[in-house]
Amino acid sequence: PVIAFAHQDDEIIKGSARSIPGVHIRDVLDEVNTRYPGVIEKFGGHAMAAGLSLPVAKLQDFERAFVNIARAHMAKLDGNHALFSDGDLSSEELCLPFAHLLRQAGPFGQGFESPLFDGEFALLDQRLVGQKHLKMVLKSDGANEVDAIAFNVDLKSWPNAMVKRVHIAYRLDINVFRGQETVQLIVEQIEAR
Repeated sequence: PVIAFAHQDDEIIKGSARSIPGVHIRDVLDEVNTRYPGVIEKFGGHAMAAGLSLPVAKLQDFERAFVNIARAHMAKLDGNHALFSDGDLSSEELCLPFAHLLRQAGPFGQGFESPLFDGEFALLDQRLVGQKHLKMVLKSDGANEVDAIAFNVDLKSWPNAMVKRVHIAYRLDINVFRGQETVQLIVEQIEAR
């Protein structure tokens, strides 16, 4: 969960909160308000988003309270963040026309997530870009080679020259570079096979 604050004036700051599945952000704020009266001026929201205002002078008190209470809520999570897949794409579906069709089905957002697929691929090439992003070239049975990128990978595990096959959860996307469009897979999860 995160809250971004901005000054309303010299005395009051307003915050916009966003959460993660399993942590009801409005309930966290309600608990802060109950256990630490006078820290929050007013708040409201729902499970995944909330707004609040508080006196500037109470920011440090709020930060300590919020971190402790949010940490307690997060400790109740089981640690297994399940990904729900829409299945595997065929070699015919790993193409620009289908990627464009998916884009037209949007907009996507909370409650209407963009499609997530999974499948096994041969790992033809892998390298780090931007210090912690894994750029890959993949190939599935019967399909052309396709570019993929996994953001913020575990640098203890990747890149790994020993891995020749991977099972990934991915979103089908379009990469535009110098006016040329190509299919790109945005990797949400990667496992060596």
